[in-house]
Amino acid sequence: MLTGLFIRHLAVIEEAYIEFTKGLNVFTGETGAGKSIVIDAINSVLGQRTSKEIVRAGEKKAVVSAVFSPLSSRVTDKLEELGLEAENGELIIQREISADGKSTARVCSRPVTVSALKELGALLINIHGQHDNQVLLTPERHIDLLDSYAELSDAIAAYREQYESMLSLRRELNRLQMNEAQKAQKIDLLSYQVQEIENAKLIPGEEEELEARKKAVSNASKIMECLGQAYEGLYGDDQQQGAVDLVEDASSSLTEAGECYDELKEAADRLKELSYELQEIASQVGDSFHSLEFDPRELDDLEARLDELYRLKRKYGATVEEVIAFGEKARQELETLESFEEAREELEQRLQQKTQAAEQAAEALSKLRQEAARRFVNSVREELRFLDMPHVKLGVHFERGELYDKGNDYLEFLISTNPGEPPKPLAKIASGGELSRIMLAIKNTMADKDDIPTLIFDEIDTGVSGRAAQKIGLKLRQVSQNRQVLCVTHSAQVAALADTHFLIAKTVEGDRTFTKVTPLDFEGRKQELARIMGTDHITDLMLQNAEQMLKAGQNPQGS
Repeated sequence: MLTGLFIRHLAVIEEAYIEFTKGLNVFTGETGAGKSIVIDAINSVLGQRTSKEIVRAGEKKAVVSAVFSPLSSRVTDKLEELGLEAENGELIIQREISADGKSTARVCSRPVTVSALKELGALLINIHGQHDNQVLLTPERHIDLLDSYAELSDAIAAYREQYESMLSLRRELNRLQMNEAQKAQKIDLLSYQVQEIENAKLIPGEEEELEARKKAVSNASKIMECLGQAYEGLYGDDQQQGAVDLVEDASSSLTEAGECYDELKEAADRLKELSYELQEIASQVGDSFHSLEFDPRELDDLEARLDELYRLKRKYGATVEEVIAFGEKARQELETLESFEEAREELEQRLQQKTQAAEQAAEALSKLRQEAARRFVNSVREELRFLDMPHVKLGVHFERGELYDKGNDYLEFLISTNPGEPPKPLAKIASGGELSRIMLAIKNTMADKDDIPTLIFDEIDTGVSGRAAQKIGLKLRQVSQNRQVLCVTHSAQVAALADTHFLIAKTVEGDRTFTKVTPLDFEGRKQELARIMGTDHITDLMLQNAEQMLKAGQNPQGS
């Protein structure tokens, strides 16, 4: 559960540390005091989106830290999956929001991504706010509530696998379903492309070899001239000796001198080796000079081939390899079109089989939903009876339709608030106060479907007062016997039932606004309950009534 929350420089909160307890923790305070800021702080450590506007004016950053203990096995497993480890059985999450819009998150002192924070936060706290009532007013969302209650994630995943396969086959068939004129045009185009590429007899790497050969042929005369000069320099001519003979003569002379003078032996050996190497080079130059032949017409052939490759690349790809790949793909598409009837029949057969499989999976899913709907309705009805709505009849109206990503069920919750009235859509019947109680009943019905240790109700009692508010408080107290409950409320009946009561109050000091969160003792709670029930002028009678409510709340009926 959430044991502590530290807030610094968040909106109107300069600094606050809140220690939570087991059971029912409530927040009260005047409108605009900053109760929503506490919920925003908790949301931030759960990985929800934050804004730089939430940073207190004049400060560089806001900091929120939350401490959770003890930890469920699901939380410790998730920490292990994320490569994290709790410290002394405590989980500490910190979120920093900079005034420049950047934010960082840490879990047990180690930086984590916001997505990892969301995964972890989903196992720690479940927040229910006033906006949740809008779910009841949106029939398209009702199926999600029922699926969550029925725990149908595996069945939905099995259906969606069949459904996605069906859609894939349908898209593939649609691509084939073209009219005869379009098909003929496509076949003509593909035939031309395939023939043009195949006639070119392309070879991977060919272009590079052609460019190298073109360079050699283009410089043929210069190459022959250079080889001739090198050959003459090495072998000489009728008028003078070449380098080969000169070095060989020098080597012989130096070798003879080395026989008489030891210090010249090393130089003589080196020159002898040089003489041998020079003879090899001269032989290679001579072979090249006498073997090289360049046909002037070859250059025209090379340029024509390179022009052909250039035209193909402009049409089909940046490289010869890409042109070859394009031709292969076009050939396959051409074969498919030419065997269109056979391919279409095969696809239609596969699509029919997959559609049947998807319909069967949808039927199985629908059956599970209808079975769950009966249990769901009975459970919510019991909750509503406790919440002072004994005559409300809740039903689930099913309609079958086309397959979609949730099956073939289209459903809506219907209610009848008075005996003898037929059930009608929630959006047309329920008032704001009734919606709050219906949502609370649904949430309580679904509460046993997870092991999230902390539930937060943000003004769930909006639009409710008197006996109905008392019943909501008793239900929250009942839920808090097994889970930690945090509740923002404007109702004295709810606040009186709390195990721990926090006052959120706003003050102005100088030209700055400050919000403080203060745990209230018995006397403080009396004053706050009297304020909620009455006006700014608190009378002795109001304080007596508040005291009686607090004493009654210590041992409430039905908790």
